Amino acid sequence: MDIRKIKKLIDLIENSDIVELEITEGEESVRISRSSPTSAPVVYSTLPSVPVPIPQVIGDQTSPPVPTTPPDEEPLSGHIVRTPMVGTFYRAPSPGSKEFVEVGQRVVAGDTLCIIEAMKILNQIEADVDGVVTKILVDNAQPVEYNQPLFLIE
Repeated sequence: MDIRKIKKLIDLIENSDIVELEITEGEESVRISRSSPTSAPVVYSTLPSVPVPIPQVIGDQTSPPVPTTPPDEEPLSGHIVRTPMVGTFYRAPSPGSKEFVEVGQRVVAGDTLCIIEAMKILNQIEADVDGVVTKILVDNAQPVEYNQPLFLIE
């Protein structure tokens, strides 16, 4: 909204008995109000309204802690390779290429297991122990969180 229009609206309020005025123009709105005839008008400018969800507490605060693994999954055993960053998990260096590792494959410390893409940078994740890859815990091209388990090596 043009500042000249706002100034004209302020003059209109000052020279009349109007206490409050609100005008919406497209996605912009301006609200001008005054609390008493002797005080200067107050100008509020707002952006489009966006509903904000209100968090709700469900259940009793004294309930027992929720287990970290779903009941149908067994706890992870062996050495867990975790992601050191948030990003996108890739099993191969490029689409259509051979994957870095497969379940049952022997790896040595320093072998590349996958790539995590973060902020357009491809970060190689390497094995930190020698052993056999027993499980791959993430699907290709899936987003991953910091410290999320990626591989089990025994």
